[in-house]
Amino acid sequence: MSASRITGRLRRLNKTQKLSAAGVSAVAAAALSLSLVPGNAEAETEPQALSAAPVIFDSAGSKQVKAIQDSVIEQHSTAEKLVKAADAAKAKKAAAVKEKAEAKAKKAKLKKAKAKAHAKAKARKAAASRGHQAAGRSSARTHLFANNLDGWIKESLSIMKAKGIPGTYEGLHRNIMRESSGNPNAINDWDINAINGVPSIGLLQIIKPTFDYYHVTGTPHTQYDPVANITASANYAADKYGSIDNVNSAY
Repeated sequence: MSASRITGRLRRLNKTQKLSAAGVSAVAAAALSLSLVPGNAEAETEPQALSAAPVIFDSAGSKQVKAIQDSVIEQHSTAEKLVKAADAAKAKKAAAVKEKAEAKAKKAKLKKAKAKAHAKAKARKAAASRGHQAAGRSSARTHLFANNLDGWIKESLSIMKAKGIPGTYEGLHRNIMRESSGNPNAINDWDINAINGVPSIGLLQIIKPTFDYYHVTGTPHTQYDPVANITASANYAADKYGSIDNVNSAY
């Protein structure tokens, strides 16, 4: 192998390989220098002119150069193997880090999904519990008060008593029959309230602003609910007239 080819190969090595190869090349250069020194070099005291003729190595010198070339090639091969081994170890470590990160992300995702499922199950359970409670209240209401005008008035009176709102069965019934004939869905669509966009609605024909203001807590917030309509209207009448019993005309 020529010196130029060795130099070219060294250029392709990394820093560590170059240092190793450089050391070997230095040894080779020293060996070449020794082999080129004439046998009587110690006896000469004057500088000698270099011959322009090509240097010819003897058999021993050629073997020495060949051995150095083989050593350089072996060093290069060893360095390449070390680099490949280092790259493989680095890739293996990176793969392990990636696998660990993916496992962590998967665990977090499963934990989040489990928490979400638990929250949904809890919400369904709470909704079911509320449904049972509502059903229980409805059943109790149905059991205590009939779902008709008589039952609505009696239930309203029980709430009015608890809230301190005055009124009697007769006063409520009389005004209900005058205002709606006992129809909880009755709507006045012709008077001034209707013209202003707030029609009178329900058993006691109450408009929404008045209903909202005098609504009694514990009853549905809708004018169409018979009990809510009666109690809100009785509450308003108590504030304006002292009691629904004192109302004998439109109020």
